[in-house]
Amino acid sequence: MKGIVLAGGTGSRLSPLTAVTNKHLLPVGNYPMIFHPIARLKQAGIKDVLVVTGRDHMGDVMELLGSGHDFGLDLTYKVQDQAGGIAQALGLARGFCLGDSCCVILGDNIFQDDLTPSVEAFQRQGQGARVLLKEVQDPGRFGVAELSQDGHILSIEEKPASPKSNLAVTGIYMYDAQVFDIIPTLVPSHRGELEITDINNAYIRAGTMTYDVLQGWWTDAGTFPSLRTANDLAQNVELGLDETRDEQHD
Repeated sequence: MKGIVLAGGTGSRLSPLTAVTNKHLLPVGNYPMIFHPIARLKQAGIKDVLVVTGRDHMGDVMELLGSGHDFGLDLTYKVQDQAGGIAQALGLARGFCLGDSCCVILGDNIFQDDLTPSVEAFQRQGQGARVLLKEVQDPGRFGVAELSQDGHILSIEEKPASPKSNLAVTGIYMYDAQVFDIIPTLVPSHRGELEITDINNAYIRAGTMTYDVLQGWWTDAGTFPSLRTANDLAQNVELGLDETRDEQHD
């Protein structure tokens, strides 16, 4: 199983902090933001990780992370030249996955749970997709999952005015290789982007979407309020990455 961290975007909601850097390099707790999803993938036993980011700050991201050797990982990089949406960025990973399944994390997702049980459950599942949900007080800000009485996902609606549940779809997804056949069939949304929600709904229609609900805290870190929340939640978090470069410089 491959890991994918999507760390593109302009970070305009965090301007002027992002005027000269990628938002995923901003600090969250004691680490750069992008360390958090990478550490969660490593914790789940995923060692081959692709980082997708924009061209403006790719050099900074690579300078920070290197080959992944210092973390016990094998890192690969892809440039997202266009602001084509999350699904378009994921499509860049086709050649990286080469038929393997993948665990995808949006680079600004900061969370407490160990992903290992969900990754193992998805591997037993064998096909389809699995998403991670979280109960939130303001579901209208997110993609929202509608569940049937027997616990299946009926649909996912993006930023609904009248949410059908309080279960937000977090930026943590697991897909089989079919995802790369679904992406070319997507139609751009009113924003002109390919939406990850459309991928998820394709799996729902096929009857192969499952889910888990995060039990610990979770937040994105893409706005000033959520970045402050992320720093408060993660201030004492130890990620378990082997930062040998820091030791060498001390």
